[in-house]
Amino acid sequence: MKTKKSIFIILGIVVLAFAIWYFAIREKEQVVRLETEKPKMGYISENVTATGKVEPVDTVTVGTQVSGTISKMYADFNSTVKKGQILAELDKTLFQASVDQFKGTLASAQSQLVFQEGNFSRQSQLYKVGAISKADYDNALYTYNSAKASVNSIKAQLMSAQKNLSLASIYSPIDGTVLSRSVSEGQTVAASFNTPTLFSIAKDLTKMQVEASVDEADVGDIKIGERATFTVDAFLDNTFNGNIKEIRLSPKITSNVVTYTTIINTDNSDKKLKPGMTANITIFAKEVNNAMLVPAKALKFIPDTTLKKYQLVWVNRERKPSSPIEGYVWIKTGDLKLEQKKIKVGINNNTQVEVLGGITANDEVVVGSEVVGKSSAAASGTGASSPFMPKRPGGNKKR
Repeated sequence: MKTKKSIFIILGIVVLAFAIWYFAIREKEQVVRLETEKPKMGYISENVTATGKVEPVDTVTVGTQVSGTISKMYADFNSTVKKGQILAELDKTLFQASVDQFKGTLASAQSQLVFQEGNFSRQSQLYKVGAISKADYDNALYTYNSAKASVNSIKAQLMSAQKNLSLASIYSPIDGTVLSRSVSEGQTVAASFNTPTLFSIAKDLTKMQVEASVDEADVGDIKIGERATFTVDAFLDNTFNGNIKEIRLSPKITSNVVTYTTIINTDNSDKKLKPGMTANITIFAKEVNNAMLVPAKALKFIPDTTLKKYQLVWVNRERKPSSPIEGYVWIKTGDLKLEQKKIKVGINNNTQVEVLGGITANDEVVVGSEVVGKSSAAASGTGASSPFMPKRPGGNKKR
């Protein structure tokens, strides 16, 4: 009886040890599933993003060259004006008085000139017959020339006064729309040291431009004429189109960040775009419509130990391309065979990659692998528990 009991105990220990080995210690066979895709033909682009402001193509500021008080205003915000149309007037009282004063002075000087001209003519005849001295003749000539110079000087002063009188009326230099008005009736403007701005006029609001700030790291990728799209917060469902007109060479430095102003022309026939709107811009630096494409993650795939059943054909174990236009992908060439291929890379937008050569459209490109049938405990690194092991009280509670 003791012998049988011992045998049963030994058998129980063996069964228990086998169960512990089978459920807890034994390395389970892993099933690996490869994720493959064939190259696709489609559109790809390399984009540069930036922000900027919507502005009119041509804006003119209108000021005044003379000082005075605004007496009348003929234009306001959003007014449509024509070239030569009067916008405002300064008080002309002092300007007209100055003109009248110089007119009177000129009349007096011209009268004096007539008198001195007659006197010089008489003195000249007397000098010719020897009736007066050379000194008297010279004095008559000097007085005559002085009268002529005085007339010319007063004429110039009168022209200046007349010009100032004309400048008291402010006219529009172009056809356009008034964007801003900086003065009101009764306000005094001083033009002693600089020309004060009275109005800002946009020439044509149906044609706008975006002043984009392009980062110095991206400015080398863009060119004049390239296509761009942008959105504004006021019309998020609308995408506006444009083209690069100019890349200005003068940099702007803000908080040690260098940007270059890039001008993008756009049509505004529907007049949705308003000056000053913030634009979120996408510039299409490179575009290909019928490119061979593979997922970008295919270039990052590297076989690991889970693929030990596969025959791997390496081309470059270092996996370091000799140039930015090269890369390596893995092709599934059999049920259990993977072959590494070197490809020539074009545009890479981090989602898809343009393939210029090295593989065909029928190749199965490996983009990833997944271990199938792995328990959640093993996947999380906690290890599986044996059904024969006692459970700790409260072990299933979450902390």
